[in-house]
Amino acid sequence: MWNDTDTPLAYLITFRTYGTWLHGDPRGSVSRHKNTYGSAKLRHERNWLETNTSRLKDEPVILTGTQRQCVKRSNRETCEIRKWDLLAVSIRTNHGHAVVAAGIKLPGTVLNALKANATRALREQGLWTLNHSPWVDKGSTRYLWNENSVGNACAYVEYEQGDVLPDFD
Repeated sequence: MWNDTDTPLAYLITFRTYGTWLHGDPRGSVSRHKNTYGSAKLRHERNWLETNTSRLKDEPVILTGTQRQCVKRSNRETCEIRKWDLLAVSIRTNHGHAVVAAGIKLPGTVLNALKANATRALREQGLWTLNHSPWVDKGSTRYLWNENSVGNACAYVEYEQGDVLPDFD
């Protein structure tokens, strides 16, 4: 079924931990100046990666099993409180994915709420004590306009993130 409104059925939200995927990385990265649908990733450049690595103010953030579970619970609670449907969620050691049917036109609202509430929950549980956020400033928000794209995004989040990680440290 095609969504004929200007609000997508859902969003695929991706947020990364601080310092774990920098410009120049061999995996490629997205230019903030040319961030349009279908644009090519920036290629690997060793010197650029070294420069960006040297500019980090703190160590890259790798989430423990306990931290990942806290973030996952927080994502569920955020969606429940805001009456959004959390269709899929996966929190890995260096990033998180969520498929959220929010019924709103601004995906940044969803991204920011998930990250902010996850940080708050981590702090409340004593799992994050640094002054800065564990997340990079931005994130990815993909619009999912039809049931097929929602299903594909959910499958990607639930089954294509690699090996199952232990939920303990």
